[in-house]
Amino acid sequence: MPCVGDWLNNPLSIVRGFFAQNVPNSDWEKKVTEYFKEKLKENNATNWVPSLNDVPVHYLKPNSLVKFRCMVQDMFDPEFYMGVYETVDSNTNARVLHFGKYRDVAECGPQQEIDLNSSQTVTLERQTFYCVPVPGESAWSVVVLNPQFYAYTSASQARVSPSTSYTPSRHKRSYEEDEDMDLHPSKQKEQHMGNNSGGDIHGCVEPKRLETEAPAGHHLISPNCSPPLDLNFPLPGEKGPACLVKIYESWESFKVNDVLEVYGILSVDPVLSIVNNEERDSSALDPMECMDTAEEQRVHSPPASLVPRIHVILAQKLQHINPLLPACLKEEESKTFVSNFMSELSSVRAELLGFLTHALLGDSLAAEYLILHLISTVYARRDVLPLGKFAVNLSGCPRNSVFTEHVYRIIQQLVPASHRLQMTVENMNHSRFIPHKDYAANRLVSGVLQLASNTSLVVDETQLEQGQLDTTGVHNVTALGNLITWQKVDYDFNYHRMEFPCNINVLITSEGRSLLPSDCQVHLQPQIIPPNMEEYMSSLLTAVLPSVLNKFRIYLSLLRLLDYSISDEVTKAVEEDFVEMRKNDPESITADDLHKTLLVARFLSLSAGQTTLSRERWLRAKQLEALRKARLQQQQCVNGNEL
Repeated sequence: MPCVGDWLNNPLSIVRGFFAQNVPNSDWEKKVTEYFKEKLKENNATNWVPSLNDVPVHYLKPNSLVKFRCMVQDMFDPEFYMGVYETVDSNTNARVLHFGKYRDVAECGPQQEIDLNSSQTVTLERQTFYCVPVPGESAWSVVVLNPQFYAYTSASQARVSPSTSYTPSRHKRSYEEDEDMDLHPSKQKEQHMGNNSGGDIHGCVEPKRLETEAPAGHHLISPNCSPPLDLNFPLPGEKGPACLVKIYESWESFKVNDVLEVYGILSVDPVLSIVNNEERDSSALDPMECMDTAEEQRVHSPPASLVPRIHVILAQKLQHINPLLPACLKEEESKTFVSNFMSELSSVRAELLGFLTHALLGDSLAAEYLILHLISTVYARRDVLPLGKFAVNLSGCPRNSVFTEHVYRIIQQLVPASHRLQMTVENMNHSRFIPHKDYAANRLVSGVLQLASNTSLVVDETQLEQGQLDTTGVHNVTALGNLITWQKVDYDFNYHRMEFPCNINVLITSEGRSLLPSDCQVHLQPQIIPPNMEEYMSSLLTAVLPSVLNKFRIYLSLLRLLDYSISDEVTKAVEEDFVEMRKNDPESITADDLHKTLLVARFLSLSAGQTTLSRERWLRAKQLEALRKARLQQQQCVNGNEL
């Protein structure tokens, strides 16, 4: 009988047991999946499984069970493998059946040879995804330290000594310090802390992806790869492991840009690098031996020490990546969680509104609209029109000020994934926004706009200065406009473009009216002019209790997931109200105004925890819209130009 820890430390032994008991019955594969599914349900067992998001690869035991929260950046062609194969002992001629599932390299003893002509051989197919950590994932959502996990890894030997081929980018801790970190996870949390764009807020800083990051941008230099290996992260400066995730069942249910959580067997066999080098050498000598180009082999078969493989046993598409929320809200336990949180929702909203009002220099109207923006999401598509998007242009922001940077830092502390795009002429002309297909390497080269669903994209237009956009810059601005308007990005496949729908919350900060399209322009009217903007904005986050900050995070993520409807009775009342508004002011009230007010009413209702529209919320939405428009008209009169 396998011991308790085998399913974590040596999952292949569990698979081997089911295979031996059920051959030639093919049900053994289903039994393996069911076994691990049941194991992960026991006593929060998912917390015991090491995560590649948190633990460097060289600290993990090869062939152990790991988990990885990731985004599908690219899908490679399916590959064939020996699902079942037979070996023959050269001395005794004894024949043994083996399974090839969850492996990269065939299992074969010293006196055994694989019988490639055996009638028992079964060739199967699996799909390989190239996966990266969720782009722009906020530090607070990554650094969720679990003391049970660190205690367990120390006791179970799941964590092993670093590889001798690994050269860390920082001074390595001693073995004694490592033991101390296992016993005192808080110290490890402190070592994670450092300067980053999110600031040092309640320990919510860049996670420990440092040990696997590229020394400069996207590249890692490997002795097996020349030129340097590009890990193909969508955002510049991203850290963390890229993985080749091998899926065996239902891969057609996943697509590019999906966010997955996978549980599988870690494969970092050095033999993979040797085999890949031999393939390159042989193909260089005889091009007819292999149809793949050298570049394609290099990209599709990188060294396992840099790009580990995960053979997936269980995989699920995530509704969200907020670790403070249950993974699925439909389960009974999750319903209790939602019900309990809803009971205090009104007080959380009031606190969040006050917090954002201070962040926006005392402007409560702008804070209201920022809340509506942060809980907005595309809930449906009617033909090409995305319903539910609510891109906001916050105009009136101080030019070349730390204000917009700190507004982003605050948003970064509230949402699970975000990115600040500084709209400078330099960035527009030289950044790669649109992913494109590299046919030589047979891969999708990532771009800045390849983001996971519900990512908050803050476009800082206050950085824009006079200059000339070149062809690349024009294409990038066009792509940004299409993302905002249609919630889609047209990926470049050289001979054609392919639409990839997305769901990105875009906030544009600008001095005047933005050059980019938006659903709603809110002009900032500061009520406070702090003498030291840096000090004022920094003090806001340090003053908030971590428990309160967590409630804000739950609030914003949870409300995006709620269903919403409008009753026939309210629909009729709204229509009658709109007709009356048109009578009173036929020139300025348009169908677009109705759509916008309905959108504001939707998010106002959800922000109060109401899943249906009431007369009260409709009137409040009209009031907010009237205040917003009056402010824009007032500013137009002051400046004498169009906002």
